[in-house]
Amino acid sequence: MLELEVYAAGVRDLHKILELDRELEAVGGLRYKVDSNHDLVYLELDGPTVSYRDIRRMFRKLGLEPRFVGAIPPELRAKNETQLLSL
Repeated sequence: MLELEVYAAGVRDLHKILELDRELEAVGGLRYKVDSNHDLVYLELDGPTVSYRDIRRMFRKLGLEPRFVGAIPPELRAKNETQLLSL
């Protein structure tokens, strides 16, 4: 299980919570809880089905600026698909 905590000022607005629910329900294996008193969203994922960039995009789409609290699990970081050049 992967856990992620996101601070997003303004997420306490009921309209924003409903919009966020629509965005997050499309992600399989994701559970979340909103702490509207502190503008925090707690996310739990069964596996790395999305990257933290995808999550950031979902929040920004709603006009929220997400700030990740703590370390981002390595499984959620985007993998670079670069190839080393040999000389």
